[in-house]
Amino acid sequence: MTTDVLDDEGVSRRRRHTRERLLDAAFDLFADEGVDATSIEAVCERAGFTRGAFYSNFESKYALLLALAAREHRRRLHELREALDVAQAERSDCDGLDLDAITRFLEILLERISDDRRWRVINAELRLIAMRQPDIARHHHDLDRQMTDEVADEIERVMPTLGRRLVLPARQVMRVLAAGYMADLDAADLSGDPQPAARAREDAATWLPVVADRLTVPL
Repeated sequence: MTTDVLDDEGVSRRRRHTRERLLDAAFDLFADEGVDATSIEAVCERAGFTRGAFYSNFESKYALLLALAAREHRRRLHELREALDVAQAERSDCDGLDLDAITRFLEILLERISDDRRWRVINAELRLIAMRQPDIARHHHDLDRQMTDEVADEIERVMPTLGRRLVLPARQVMRVLAAGYMADLDAADLSGDPQPAARAREDAATWLPVVADRLTVPL
């Protein structure tokens, strides 16, 4: 008789593998077909599992969607931390951070943070679903708040090493910068640009360093 090896969270590797395959299948289907148009049966078929395997891991399709959002948030936070480390390392020999240095620092961040248009499509639909369903809205709000807090913590962590401090709370600064960049991404998407992420980075480069400069002051 064989037994599943448990990971640090007490979840069997086999079950984690099943969850990941279901999440991967859902990602593809939600991006291509839409959340409402995708059935649980379609997710199971794409992943190669039965409905029983699905319901042993997720209560509903919307629970699957929220788990997918949590996974994507974790991925992006990990990516941000790595990008911040690289950006800091590349300017480690600088004494201060003038506008040119801020521009280069942010360019490094934007270059190293990947953009997945398919996830943006799924996330946009998740926001619409949350606006219509209070139960989903509460979970979505918690995920969004957690992501905001963790990114804000990273901003606060890096500021002293840059020799600057924020003039507003880190959470407000992060929301301002993120809202502006997402607006550039949305505009690039809707323009039909074949490389929306590259276009958004170019657009953000015209305003992001100036705004970041105004939102910080030297220590």
